[in-house]
Amino acid sequence: MTKISEPNGIFHHQDGPSLKRLPDEFYNDFLSDIAKNRRPSPIRSLFPLEKTPGVISLLAGKPNSLTFPFTSLSFTAVSPTSSDETTLTIDGAELQLGLQYSATEGLEPLLDWLHGLQEVNHGRKRGEGWRISVGCGSQDLIYKAINAMVNPGDSVLVESPAYAGVIPMFVSLHCNQIEVETDAHGICSSSLRTTLEQWPAGKPKPKVLYTVPYGCNPTGMTATTDRRKEVLQLAREHNFIILEDDPYFYLYYGKAPRYPSYFQLELEEPEAGRVLRFDSLSKILSAGIRIGFATGPKALLNAIDQHTATSNLQVPSLTQIIVFRLLQSWGYDGFAAHVQRVSEFYREKRGMVKHLTGLAEWSSPEAGMFFWFKLLLAEDPTAASDPAHNDSEAVIRTRAFENGVLALPGTAFIPNGGRTPYVRAAFSLIGEEDVEKATQRLRETILQERAAVAARRVQNGIAVAAAA
Repeated sequence: MTKISEPNGIFHHQDGPSLKRLPDEFYNDFLSDIAKNRRPSPIRSLFPLEKTPGVISLLAGKPNSLTFPFTSLSFTAVSPTSSDETTLTIDGAELQLGLQYSATEGLEPLLDWLHGLQEVNHGRKRGEGWRISVGCGSQDLIYKAINAMVNPGDSVLVESPAYAGVIPMFVSLHCNQIEVETDAHGICSSSLRTTLEQWPAGKPKPKVLYTVPYGCNPTGMTATTDRRKEVLQLAREHNFIILEDDPYFYLYYGKAPRYPSYFQLELEEPEAGRVLRFDSLSKILSAGIRIGFATGPKALLNAIDQHTATSNLQVPSLTQIIVFRLLQSWGYDGFAAHVQRVSEFYREKRGMVKHLTGLAEWSSPEAGMFFWFKLLLAEDPTAASDPAHNDSEAVIRTRAFENGVLALPGTAFIPNGGRTPYVRAAFSLIGEEDVEKATQRLRETILQERAAVAARRVQNGIAVAAAA
């Protein structure tokens, strides 16, 4: 199979041998009891039949668009290749499409554009057993995917530290969260292998692995190609689905060429279909527009859509048509140029912890908008036995806040809780002057805590014993 490198390090493949995929019935064992018992919407399931030539539809209770007061919508957007602004107008049939109810999985023109985007970025073509559904942000789709695949009490594999927004989803299902170690190179495939090979006999193995492979929230780590390939191999050997949550895929600014996604790496697998991928437009177009999209096996996307059809019906058609109109005007080259500019913006902001040298340890992120750093709360290494030395919670929530800086203690990202000396700091919004102030205040906080640790050791007589 021939792969062609794009200037931004993204790959796609030319025509080659057809990709072998897992059959639809394979996913029956991966659906939760709720998903299996959920019935299709009696109205929305028939929407596709309205397109049948010659059919007069009396099906849906759609309001008549002649009663809508909106006649046109115009907005301006910055060009992806310059600072010029362009005015785009939505009217006529296009506006009517945006004002009306639409298909649960998304507007057809937007879906077509996104399918093309996945081919450009990941080399995946239609006809390989996958499709796309649009959601109200990727978090909406992740929540529905988890509910469609996980039963209460199930064991699930979760990288640790993990995105704090997904942990309550597993907790609400009373899941047994199996933490998989991570480091600066991403999820530790060796840790994952050990966990699975030592799994208790007779106990059902996890059906899903949750991971954020690019610019992980909170750690900022990006998984290397070798790690991803090993995880894919383990997914095949131990029969689980990879939930590839990738909202920072387009915020990559590392020096190395862009690593291929799990979704792309499936092209090299004996069979494709073990990756359910989640993309977000929140970080690159607008957080408030609330549009993300899931890509993966049709059977899993169908289960997600059935949930949507009985909850929020669909993503607002109007926001979908606005996004489509913008992306259509840019084209894939314009989109890539915009993404490059956004990633450069965040690359220039990632130097925020430079004043903490000697007081904290960290690895510089290659993507995303977060620093994950370990507080060195005791100057003397022998003080490691002091509980405060390994706990950022009280220091950040009390002393740091009192000093005028707010960050998030690392314990919020530990799936099963517990002490950690780590802290997450977001550098996406603050300017250079505030960065200077924030890091100076964090520096002062750590020095104050070091003094407090030293005082406690003296009080307990530990310092005298250590000196002897």
